[in-house]
Amino acid sequence: MRILVVNVNTTASMTHAIGESARKVAAPGTEIIELTPDFGADSCEGNFESYLAAIAVMDKVLNYPGEYDAVIQAGYGEHGREGLQELLDVPVVDITEAAASTAQFLGHKYSVVTTLDRTVPLIEDRLKLAGLTDRLASVRASGLGVLELESDPERAVAAIVEQSRQAVENDKAEVICLGCGGMAELEARVSEATGVPIVDGVRAAVTIAESLVRMGLSTSKVRTYATPRPKTITGWPISQATRTVHA
Repeated sequence: MRILVVNVNTTASMTHAIGESARKVAAPGTEIIELTPDFGADSCEGNFESYLAAIAVMDKVLNYPGEYDAVIQAGYGEHGREGLQELLDVPVVDITEAAASTAQFLGHKYSVVTTLDRTVPLIEDRLKLAGLTDRLASVRASGLGVLELESDPERAVAAIVEQSRQAVENDKAEVICLGCGGMAELEARVSEATGVPIVDGVRAAVTIAESLVRMGLSTSKVRTYATPRPKTITGWPISQATRTVHA
């Protein structure tokens, strides 16, 4: 089984960290292919960057030259999953939805701890659209930018731990979801500080994608995510195409 794990930003070191996290939970025989978009922002922390990332991720996936069995969009609260589902015949799993759905197997209420406060509404909207807000206790911001997760990891861990504690103590969360693909590898430290299960969206997405492939299931093409109708799309794909797509 081969799974494409696509970062939503252009920071290659973060793509690699996401890929390594995915490999740690992948079953024997599952190959993880990490992809970085060819254009876009070095971190996604707002609507403009998120919409740009949606185009970049679709472009990158459509230009991947090999075969694959599933795609994971590794951006928390980002746009674009629906477009991928229309374009592809394989399962598409978004880490936001993967983390939240997994959390609901582990406790009554869950909270998301993310980066900047401006990303909170994006995450809330994605969870609402996915029908995953009924058991959402809160979405909390650590106050740190995405790139600070790499440049100042100890400060990042301290801020994430503090917001996770507040989510458990004040918001009555019983599970914490790490609200950024770049937070991979932090589960143990946050769990030790809070005493609750910690869900990383990348790892959750890998196990969900594997399960869908093994069960022979993929996106319904009957209505909402039907394949786009053939038509002329000017300037698409943006990157140099290596296979035929809708154009």
